[in-house]
Amino acid sequence: MATTTAEDVKRYLQNLREERDSSALYRGLAAIEPDARLAEVYRRMSEVEKRHAGSWAELLREAGRPAPPDTPSVRTRTLLWLAKRFGAGTVLPIITSSERGASHAYDAQPEARAAGMPADERSHERVFDYLLRTTKGGVAGSVLAQLEGRHRGTAGGNALRAAVLGSSDGLTSNLSLVMGVAGAALQPHQVLLTGLAGMLAGALSMAIGEWLSVQSARELYGRQIGVEREELEQRPEEEREELSLIYQAKGLEPAAADDLARRIIADPASALDTLAREELGIDPNELGGSAWEAAIASFFLFAVGAIIPVIPFIFLSGLVAVGASIGLSIVGLFTIGAGITLTTGAPLWKASGRQIVMGVAAALITFGLGRLVGGALG
Repeated sequence: MATTTAEDVKRYLQNLREERDSSALYRGLAAIEPDARLAEVYRRMSEVEKRHAGSWAELLREAGRPAPPDTPSVRTRTLLWLAKRFGAGTVLPIITSSERGASHAYDAQPEARAAGMPADERSHERVFDYLLRTTKGGVAGSVLAQLEGRHRGTAGGNALRAAVLGSSDGLTSNLSLVMGVAGAALQPHQVLLTGLAGMLAGALSMAIGEWLSVQSARELYGRQIGVEREELEQRPEEEREELSLIYQAKGLEPAAADDLARRIIADPASALDTLAREELGIDPNELGGSAWEAAIASFFLFAVGAIIPVIPFIFLSGLVAVGASIGLSIVGLFTIGAGITLTTGAPLWKASGRQIVMGVAAALITFGLGRLVGGALG
C-alpha cells in the first residue's frame, strides 16, 4: 500500500473543498430553479459531487486527517446570492467556465481515475455547455422557441450572412485601396494593377484563413468524438446518465429521459451519433463542413466584392474613373445592405444607408491620404 504524503493530504483537502462547493452550488441552484425538470438535473449533479466529496473525505480519514467542517466558500455563497437575485442564467457562464477548467483536473490523479471522477466532471462540463447554449435565466427559452418554429430559418440565414459579409469585406477593403493609390495620382494602369493585386491577395487571404479555420474545427471535432467513443466504451452508465440529464433539460420527464437514454446507449453506433449531436453539438457526418468548399466560397465571395471598384479603371482614367468607381461601389454597397436586411430584418434604408456611409467614408479617407502622401513624395 502506497504511503500517503503531505502533498497527497493537501491535494485531498483541495479536492474535498471544491467538490463540496460544487455540490452546495448545484443544490442551491436546484432550490431556486422554477423549472422542476431543470431543478432535478441540478440535484442529480449535486449528488454526484457529494459522492466525490465523500471519496476524498474517506481518503483523508485513512491518512489520519479528519475532514474539515462542510462550509461553502465565499465564492459559492456569492454565486448563489447572484442566482437568487437575478436568476440562474446570470451565473451559468461562470459555472460553465469553471467546469471547463476542472474537467481534466482529475486526469492525473490515480484515486480520482479509480473512482470514475474524470468522466463525471467532463459530463458536467458538457451538461453546463448545453444549458448555457439553450437556457436563459434558468428557463429553456431557446429550446421552446425552436419547438415553436421561431428559428427555423437560421441555417439559411447563416449562409446568406456569410455571403454578404464576404462581399462587403472585399468591396470595402479594395475600394479603400484603389482610392488610396488613385489619390496619389498614379497612372491608370498602376491603379488597375494595384486593384487587381489587392483583390487577389485579399481573396487568397480569406480562402486560406477559412480553410485553416474549418480544418482546425474538423480536427477538434474528430478528437472530441474520439474521446466520446472511449468514454462510451469504458463507462456506458455515466454516458447514459449524462444523456438522461440532457433530455431532462430539454423538457422530458425523468423516467422518460432515463428510458430514452437507456435505449440509445444499447446501440453503440446510434449512441455515439446521438452523444456527439446532443452533448457536443457536432454532426459526425459533416464535422463542420468541407474546408475546401469553405475556402473556395470565401475566395469567390471576396473577389466578387473586390472587383467592383476596379472595373471602371479598365475603361476610364483620372477623376472620371474615380467617380465611376465610387458610384459603382455605392450600388454594390446598397446591394450588400439589402442582403443584410434579409438576414437581420432591419429597414432597407438603415442597412443600406450605413453600409454606403461607412464604405464611402473609408474611400474618401484613403483618397485624401493618398493625395497627401503622393504630393509629399512627388
